[in-house]
Amino acid sequence: MFSCASKKGVLYFQDSSNIQDRKIEFKDPKIQSNDIINIKVSALNPESVVPYNIENKVTPSSSFIDILKLQGYLVTKNGDIVFPVLGKIKVVGQTTTELEDKIKKLLIDGQHVIDPAVSVRLLNSKFTVLGDVQKPGTYSSTENKVTLLQALGYAGDLTINASRKDLLIIREIDGVQRTKRIDLTTTDWFNSEFYYIKQNDVIVVNPNSNKIKSSGFFGSASTVMSAISLALTAILIVISK
Repeated sequence: MFSCASKKGVLYFQDSSNIQDRKIEFKDPKIQSNDIINIKVSALNPESVVPYNIENKVTPSSSFIDILKLQGYLVTKNGDIVFPVLGKIKVVGQTTTELEDKIKKLLIDGQHVIDPAVSVRLLNSKFTVLGDVQKPGTYSSTENKVTLLQALGYAGDLTINASRKDLLIIREIDGVQRTKRIDLTTTDWFNSEFYYIKQNDVIVVNPNSNKIKSSGFFGSASTVMSAISLALTAILIVISK
């Protein structure tokens, strides 16, 4: 009886039958300090862009971190990168699309490359999942669009003891820390900015009330009943004597 759980506390998206077609807006993530970004410049004349691209020195024995460092630019704490020929460029606070336009303009205005194409990509998009999930930890993704549900999938999904109604997201934007609580039993948050996670998000999955109670001084309900049973047995033995 004590171990029974209501399906209202376990099932996801219980109002899904009421969902209509929704257009979910995705905003490009802004580049932050300590990010590693890959910048690729191309043009009709391949030789003209050689000085603006990092030479690929990846070997079969290179680790994932080594590959990131070799193929990308580390954003300094001041929000800059040092780009070949162009020198120091401020990148923090810009989206990848905005940085593409900025570098393209610098190349054209400086008469470096004729009609260049610039591609910018975040290489170290990572997030952390903690609490009542199968595999808590920090995960890296090369995808720009990772949903909250996909992030939980990386961590092996919630355990049966996790609270579907009390999931916390901690996010830092422009040096300001924000928090948001999500109820996974509903779809209300599908239209919010937290549908997609951002780099360095921390997702905390809290335990449900049953697990919290079982971790208290008396332990689980079965432990309490056993203690009561033992006490009653002792009392009966004393009375019978």
